[in-house]
Amino acid sequence: MNNPRKSTRSGTRGYAHLVEIDVPVARVWRALTDAALVRIWSAQEAEIDARKGGFYRIGKHNAGGREAHIDIFDSNRRLRLIYLASPGMPSADSAVVDDFLLDVRKGEGTASLRLLGSGVPDAPEWDKPYMKMRVGWERLLARIKLTLETPPPKPKVEEAKDPPLPGLDY
Repeated sequence: MNNPRKSTRSGTRGYAHLVEIDVPVARVWRALTDAALVRIWSAQEAEIDARKGGFYRIGKHNAGGREAHIDIFDSNRRLRLIYLASPGMPSADSAVVDDFLLDVRKGEGTASLRLLGSGVPDAPEWDKPYMKMRVGWERLLARIKLTLETPPPKPKVEEAKDPPLPGLDY
C-alpha cells in the first residue's frame, strides 16, 4: 500500500543577488524609486509612492503584479519592501520581503546593489512563485545594470546634402 508522502519542510527561504553597476549610487537609487525609470528596466507598469510608508507596485494591478509597502526608505542606501497578499499567490503566515542595499564600490563611480529576499514559505505550493521571484529579480537586476551603463545613442546630425561652397556660405 502506498502512503502519500507528507512534506517535512517548514519555515521560510530567501535569495540574495549582487550586481555592481558602473554609475554613481544616486543614479541606481533613482532607477529603483522613480516609476518612469522602473517602467524602462522592468518593461512593466509601475506605480511608486517613494517614501517610508508608501507603496511600490510593479506589473498590472489585477494580472500578476506585486504590490508592497515601503517599510524602510533610506535615500541612496536602503529600500525595503514588504509584499501585500495577492490573489495570484498562495497564502502565507510569513511576510515576504525584498531588501535593496546600496553601497559605493571602487570609488564614487561604481555602485553595489544587493537584493536580499526573505520570508518566502518553504512549502510546495510556493516552489513556483519562489523560483519566479528569485530568477525574475536576477534578470531584472541585470537589466538595471544594462540600462544604466548603456546610455541611449545620441541622435545623428545629418550633414547637408550639398555643403555650401567656400566663400558662398552666407
